[in-house]
Amino acid sequence: MPTEATLEAAPGPLADTGSGRRRAALIVNPIKITTVDVEAAVKRISAEDGWDDPLVIETTADDPGHGQARQALEAGVDLVIAAGGDGTVRCVAEELAGTDALMALVPLGTGNLLARNLDIAVDDPDAAVEAAFRGTERTIDVVHVTVDRAQDAHVFLVMAGIGYDAAIMSDTRDDLKDKVGWLAYVDAGIRNLPGKPTRTTISVDGGKPFERRLRSVMGGNCGKIMGGLEIFPGAKIDDGLMDLMTVAPKGKLGWLAVVGKLFARGKGKDSSLEYFQCRTAEITLREPLEVQLDGDPLGKATHMAFEVKPDSLRLRMPLGYKDPAVVSEPLP
Repeated sequence: MPTEATLEAAPGPLADTGSGRRRAALIVNPIKITTVDVEAAVKRISAEDGWDDPLVIETTADDPGHGQARQALEAGVDLVIAAGGDGTVRCVAEELAGTDALMALVPLGTGNLLARNLDIAVDDPDAAVEAAFRGTERTIDVVHVTVDRAQDAHVFLVMAGIGYDAAIMSDTRDDLKDKVGWLAYVDAGIRNLPGKPTRTTISVDGGKPFERRLRSVMGGNCGKIMGGLEIFPGAKIDDGLMDLMTVAPKGKLGWLAVVGKLFARGKGKDSSLEYFQCRTAEITLREPLEVQLDGDPLGKATHMAFEVKPDSLRLRMPLGYKDPAVVSEPLP
């Protein structure tokens, strides 16, 4: 994983590609099945817009996007397109954040969380490719996460958590995802409902630590998940802040209170669901629980440290109005 020092030293995308014209790199997960030939679409629009033939690099089981993103940076391309699921997008972004590189995405996965938040077509790869070349450019925040005080940080773009939410990601059946899509997460969520809360210590923006007995703690950079549910109401991807959510269902009907407050967009006094806004946060658990970053399971841990890095990633998104719950200043 890149350290902050290596991120700052990484090359930008503006080196001469040899012809004086622009060039894109397509980083694609080859196991994602789609009815659209994404490589052909990228080549077609490159030709239509006067770009050089794109650099095409496939991810592998051993390298889901990190090495490919570094290869694209070294090639000096002007645009890096991540075509795959949330894992591919996150790995590519982890390498590009903190550089001058311009990123776009073509969602080919099950969750496609960042694409859903940015109004990128999750069921039309052709439209996503066109937006990658011809959309508008914004600069967004990324959140750095250190797990169990590791030396190197990971990043996430949408949300990360420890506890129940991560157990869902870890326990979702791949065969069921292939059959029913994102509803496979519902199956895993139901199976993981039973469980005991864990004593958790939380510190927000370096303030005095406080304790809770929790099933889950999540940090959000933007708010929408599958099915259009907004679990971080009003979270913006470019405001320099992270939204922290704690989940603590109480009693037999506790999860109903959690769901009710989610649909009420966090309003009300029920402590089963609490929100905090911050730039940094530190979470310490008495016992190890599952961790996830943008849906990627990372195993179990007892400590997570979050830090928002404002304006860290140049990102292409479709032209047109953007929900003010996603970006601070929507374009007309």
